[in-house]
Amino acid sequence: MAYRVLRLINRFNLGGPTYNVTYLTRYMAPEFETLLVGGTKEESEASSDFILEQNGVKPIIVKEMRRSINPMNDIAAYKEIKKLIKDFKPHIVHTHAAKAGALGRMAAFACKVPITVHTFHGHVFHSYFGNIQTTVYKNIERYLAKRTTALVTLSEKQKHELSAIHKIAPADKFHIVPLGFDLERFWANQESKRKQFREQYEIADNEIAIGIIGRLVPVKNHRLFLKAFQLAKAKTTEKIKAFVIGDGELKEELMEYCKEIGLSFTSRTNLHANADVFFTSWIKEADIATAGLDIIALSSLNEGTPVSLIEAQAAGRSIISTQTGGIENVVIPEVTALLSPVNNVEAFAENLIKLCNDRVLRQNLSEKGKEFVMNHFHYTSLALNMSNLYRKLIEDKHIQAL
Repeated sequence: MAYRVLRLINRFNLGGPTYNVTYLTRYMAPEFETLLVGGTKEESEASSDFILEQNGVKPIIVKEMRRSINPMNDIAAYKEIKKLIKDFKPHIVHTHAAKAGALGRMAAFACKVPITVHTFHGHVFHSYFGNIQTTVYKNIERYLAKRTTALVTLSEKQKHELSAIHKIAPADKFHIVPLGFDLERFWANQESKRKQFREQYEIADNEIAIGIIGRLVPVKNHRLFLKAFQLAKAKTTEKIKAFVIGDGELKEELMEYCKEIGLSFTSRTNLHANADVFFTSWIKEADIATAGLDIIALSSLNEGTPVSLIEAQAAGRSIISTQTGGIENVVIPEVTALLSPVNNVEAFAENLIKLCNDRVLRQNLSEKGKEFVMNHFHYTSLALNMSNLYRKLIEDKHIQAL
């Protein structure tokens, strides 16, 4: 006996949502037969095709579904999704993130799919758009939420924000299902991975490598990280290097900012080992990067569930982050990570200096972090929790399997 699930995601870019839909597609079979559908990623975003390939998952791509709003593309994508639903005849349509959530649910409603589920991977109600645009998005989400069978958040805090603050839907319509990952690779063979990374970038044994991993876009607030690094470099006696791992629209602007604040920089294509800041672009083998770094940072204005911090803890790396969004659901403040207020460069720099100067503190954070994430963010828990939710919704609707 099996139930059909059509799972729809905005696009397959490098990040938590891609891992989420891939693991759900692979590990919920055979009870839930899943058709995975996604849109087209932006040119500046790293491809996550390797994640799908490694897990034997072959999605269908709706080329017209893109991150930006375009009425012609959006209408074409909506029609294509409706056709896929009519052909596949799913018991459940489960959408992930905003664009897929809107087009996918509208198509599912039109096709009278018995169960619709939507997962919020972060949200666009803070630090993305102006007040008018944000209000429009909230109203759209409220309308969709009324007709959706169940809403999924990644954390208790995200549920509270969406229900109590933004009033998207009543709290009892939300279900918490944390992300899950294949974390073993982040602690396996660490010594050889660390050696590989540090030899590639010529990092000496006595140098502390501090990395930030993510898209180079405004909401990630890389300027704060770079300024805090500059302040730490001036005040610590330790030798430190910064690694900006990722790519995006702000790359050139961030390089110019390095010049403004007196930091030398280099890139992977034109490597200068004595530079202060290394712009590496995306590194597909995230486990090699985390093994080579000593401290992993996050400076965002807003976050959902940051994958880089989960992976950092699995690798046994100490963490420094701003205290925003779902951060406190993936770290334990002052136990597995040092947190500072959003956009407070002085507090961020103070925590960075503290970590650079105290090897024992780094080790304590690392040990606690690894234990924490291995118990809370494994893909087996993700698949089990989602299966339990689906079974409950199916039972409530009295739906028969194939």
